[in-house]
Amino acid sequence: MSDPTLPPSPTRRALLRLFAWLGLAGLLAPVASSRPARAQGMLANLGPEEPVDATMKRLFGGRPIKDGTAAIKLELPIIAENGALVPVSVEVASPMTPQSYVKTITIVSDKNRRPMNARFNLTPAMGQAFIATNLRLGETTDVRAIAELSDGTLLMAKREVKVTVGGCGG
Repeated sequence: MSDPTLPPSPTRRALLRLFAWLGLAGLLAPVASSRPARAQGMLANLGPEEPVDATMKRLFGGRPIKDGTAAIKLELPIIAENGALVPVSVEVASPMTPQSYVKTITIVSDKNRRPMNARFNLTPAMGQAFIATNLRLGETTDVRAIAELSDGTLLMAKREVKVTVGGCGG
């Protein structure tokens, strides 16, 4: 017998119906609220291709970029067998104190359709200016690492990567 002081327990059929409605609502939620992600907004402003000079002007204006090969350690393979997956790491020899630190590291590949591959924002709390990621390169190209210091100074290091199989559909 059931205890009359307890509320009635849901039936199996009622639970299955509830889960079916929840599943249907979960499937329809992305469709009902479909809108572009916020990060896509900046890409929509770009044309299908942008030359590297235009990218550098858009990113850094007319500010001078100094040779930073002494301060920037740019590690890339000399030959990338697969352009779809090219590992890169950048380390900038700079004190990471509140007075003097690396603000951003930008990676640009000259012959990609959209040359800016990545931009990393850094803070003094990170302890060291080091980033690592994978790039997608369409063909043999120069890859640049540009570091912006807290005082506005821009430093750049550049290396050529030979790509045997392109990774950008080219």
